[in-house]
Amino acid sequence: MKTVHAVFALLAVLMMGCNSQKEMLVHPTASSAAIPIPAPKPPKNVILLIGDGMGTSQIYGGMIANHNVLALERFKHIGFIKTYSFDNIITDSGAGATAFSIGQKAYNNAIGVSADTLAHETVLESAAKAGKATGLIATSSITHATPASFVAHVPHREMHDDIAWEIVNSPLQLFIGGGRQYFNKREDGRDLIAEAQQRGYFMVDNEKAMNELPAHVRFGALLWEDAAPKKTDGRDDILPRATSFALDRLSQNEKGFFLMVEGSQIDWGGHANDADYIVQEMIDFDKAVAMALDFAEKDGETLVIVTADHETGGFAINGGDFKTGAVKGAFTTKKHTAVMVPVFAFGPGAEYFMGIQENTDLYAHMMHLMELKVSRAPQSWRAIKRN
Repeated sequence: MKTVHAVFALLAVLMMGCNSQKEMLVHPTASSAAIPIPAPKPPKNVILLIGDGMGTSQIYGGMIANHNVLALERFKHIGFIKTYSFDNIITDSGAGATAFSIGQKAYNNAIGVSADTLAHETVLESAAKAGKATGLIATSSITHATPASFVAHVPHREMHDDIAWEIVNSPLQLFIGGGRQYFNKREDGRDLIAEAQQRGYFMVDNEKAMNELPAHVRFGALLWEDAAPKKTDGRDDILPRATSFALDRLSQNEKGFFLMVEGSQIDWGGHANDADYIVQEMIDFDKAVAMALDFAEKDGETLVIVTADHETGGFAINGGDFKTGAVKGAFTTKKHTAVMVPVFAFGPGAEYFMGIQENTDLYAHMMHLMELKVSRAPQSWRAIKRN
């Protein structure tokens, strides 16, 4: 009998050993899970660059057209984000940018509101309340879906007049883009440019006047009636120049800054199924990325994040030439697609953006890394004064 018990005891030990080995195979990192990972030093500044409609093909198309080099190659921390919205596997720019700005999945066309149309404080607004300088730059109208999602709260992206009003009443230190018509040629007859000046903004309509502004002032540069001209129609390097200018101004704030820069028209090239339009806008956006990286490398306290709200056009590359910069593209649609898009990060906390994540995770990471807390409870978008 003792022998039998001894055998059963031995078998039990062996089975426990087998089970332990099996657990280690299934969870190979379980033993290291308890090892604390040092928290990164909080970044003083965050630069978020959004290539609207920029998927991996748009990036590689720009790389081919730019003779096999882009500033994006300087990033070492790279991941992917899922882009679906609250109500659709294919997001639009409103829901896509809102996921970044408030950390909530929203329905398509939403701007700074969640699926129940409640307005939530954005990461930019939280940064401003913490004393950081804030800015927006776009090659579209500044009231367009992506930039609007960081400062406005409306149920539909086409509410440009309301968005313009919210921009004027926002905590922005600076904004640079198009959309002048939504400020001074409005259906309600109001002149928001004059109202902005009354609220302390210096308002300009050209780059020369912008460059002559006194230091430390709040300003809005509405450089075009609507959007900027296409690169293929002769637009110069205003986006990278504006990015450099904004970084110089915002970095004067001792508490740091939050800046969002959008390469708006990569998306429009996808909608037009125009490969040349896409790659020229991609190269232009990449120059702005280079400005951000140069600043961050020198500064040492800046987190740079580059991503897209979605891909546009189902863009494929069927041929090309690095020497001539020619790109032969093909398309599956004139609309957005549901594919994941890349996210690149550099600086303090860059490791947080690796792997496959939800688009809403970008908000969570930015808020955590900047040590920000939301200070305004969700409210009806109608509660935001629109007098």
